[in-house]
Amino acid sequence: MAQLDSAIRSAERLVVWLAAAGAGIILVQMVWISYGVFTRYALRAPDRMVTEATALLLFPVAFAGLAYALREDAYPRVTLLTDRLPQRARKAVAILNLALMLGVGAFFALAAANATVRAFGSGASSEILLWPRWAFWAPGAASLILFSVYAALRLLRAALTPAREF
Repeated sequence: MAQLDSAIRSAERLVVWLAAAGAGIILVQMVWISYGVFTRYALRAPDRMVTEATALLLFPVAFAGLAYALREDAYPRVTLLTDRLPQRARKAVAILNLALMLGVGAFFALAAANATVRAFGSGASSEILLWPRWAFWAPGAASLILFSVYAALRLLRAALTPAREF
């Protein structure tokens, strides 16, 4: 159990760093969009890169906080019924919930990793910025892979935790 706790702590450090990177991307988007609005309306010279760049940056940002939300137990859940269940049933519901999260996360992680590899292999780039597409897929794929690993660790911890602690 000590090794599992150590692995979870290590994953949680990565989770926090990834969430901070997502926050950094949001700050870049905020500044870039503000600049785009300024150039469009004040200077009457729209920056054609703003729309594509912010759209491409939405994918990595969308998934950067998934694992952090799991760490903070921030996903919405209805506990009206589960609070009335016996401890064993509560544990079973928690394990099922984590298993579903892991399944969905692993599916999307596989899809994003596949898209990253395909974009890298094709050499495709964005239309206006000419930035490689894989550079936008890779952070999202990494976020989803980290989420899946972290969900698997949390699932393992839930399975090994006695029912009386749920």
